[in-house]
Amino acid sequence: MNHSPSSGEVVSTVATSAGMLALWDPQRFTGIVDYDTWDTQLGEDEDVERHIQAGALVPINIRSDGCFGVVVRMGRVDQPALLTERESRHCLVASDAYLLRSSGQVCLSGIEAVQGEAWPETVRFDLPVGRHSVFIHLIAWQDEPGSANEDGAPSERALSDFVVVVNPVVPGQDMFRSAVETFVRPGD
Repeated sequence: MNHSPSSGEVVSTVATSAGMLALWDPQRFTGIVDYDTWDTQLGEDEDVERHIQAGALVPINIRSDGCFGVVVRMGRVDQPALLTERESRHCLVASDAYLLRSSGQVCLSGIEAVQGEAWPETVRFDLPVGRHSVFIHLIAWQDEPGSANEDGAPSERALSDFVVVVNPVVPGQDMFRSAVETFVRPGD
């Protein structure tokens, strides 16, 4: 499900069979045209980290395959995007800020779909050209009463697995996370 209301929010369900989702700028990956070029550019963690450091890709990485609900909420300098009160109550962990350099459109997919020509199921949306600060929040949607159906699947009212908050970089903000692991593990 892809939904893009005027509020600057994209709600979708995104799958991966490679253990990681990613928010990425397709203009930065035009050289990836097949598996061999993908493997050379993104096959190892150090390759992915190089793209993270360049601001081309933000990992949504818990090293798990599956289908995940993702909300991407975009703000402006005068009206930054934030978690809702409900999301804040159920946020398990938040990442440090990642840098994303947008060429005007970004994609959300499993990392296996990152390439110059986006796959049909890739979520695409406009993001103003420039540097953006991205925080990923892992939400414990199951903890909220009424969020799961009898079979354990998310109900219609369930929160998403992830809320990604994207805001323009503000002056003086120059420290960004570059790790492939989205969240700092205890002891790191």
